[in-house]
Amino acid sequence: MLQTSCCSASRATAAGPEPRVPDAPSARKQDVVERRNMAHLAGGTFLMGTDAGDGYAADGEGPVREIHLAPFLMDTTTVTNKAFAEFTDATGWVTLAERFGTSFVFAGLLPAGAHHGRPVPTTPWWREVAHADWRHPEGPGSGIAARMDHPVVHVTWRDARAYAKWAGKRLPTEAEWEYAARGGLARARYPWGDEREPGGAHRMNVWQGEFPARNTGEDGYLGTAPADAYEPNGYGLYNTCGNVWEWCADWFHPTWHATGPRNGPTGPPSGDRKVMRGGSYLCHESYCFRYRVDARSSNTPDSSAGNIGFRCVAAAD
Repeated sequence: MLQTSCCSASRATAAGPEPRVPDAPSARKQDVVERRNMAHLAGGTFLMGTDAGDGYAADGEGPVREIHLAPFLMDTTTVTNKAFAEFTDATGWVTLAERFGTSFVFAGLLPAGAHHGRPVPTTPWWREVAHADWRHPEGPGSGIAARMDHPVVHVTWRDARAYAKWAGKRLPTEAEWEYAARGGLARARYPWGDEREPGGAHRMNVWQGEFPARNTGEDGYLGTAPADAYEPNGYGLYNTCGNVWEWCADWFHPTWHATGPRNGPTGPPSGDRKVMRGGSYLCHESYCFRYRVDARSSNTPDSSAGNIGFRCVAAAD
């Protein structure tokens, strides 16, 4: 069963003969090496959310509230194809997209002149493509040899959680993600301020042109960009806006945080969709203005697509 989602196609978690997901492999021993590519974030109190009215009321972006966080470490980039390959080589992990045998690909990235996959109802630019997975982002015939430094995609929330456990890390809470993405700026739309392209310079990978028919690629990319493309934010983190959506640990709820905890919140205790943050290369202001640091989206834990990735966090020493 397919579900419609503005930001990415969704797979209904409980639908069909769901492949069994084995327990996540144990954490590896090279945690010290991995943490060299993590930024130390001091934590403290910050303003989370927005009341600016830029986004979508149903997403629950507001109210603005004071949130307190303990110090933590965060990956400076999303997990790359190279890093994810190390994980699968070491553990034999098989992603859910590989187990299901399909994943979702943006039609505009598929080879011209051929029929590929089943269109998703109401969002036909998404196609359910057989044998599309993290190694084959656009399905059979595609590969990642030239994209080892790009974010891994076609990973579900469960795949991301397994990688994080193997690496001795975890997925960020939504509050940690927003604090980090802001780079120290309060109430700004983007990690660098309120102007999308300050001085005419592109600072992120989002849709350029008219969605979904024409992407000019003026920011340098039509699909994913390298995980360390563009300038980092004030905390040294790359691409916290655009490029790929990033899974968070929290269950999604549109109003829970309005009265929820303010000290290290971890989201509601249950739900059917997990939070995603940051937007992707498919976001356009006319259709999905969710590439702001205060914007939210969600998807089911078993969903995968060519614009969803993740990064990890760890406890600060």
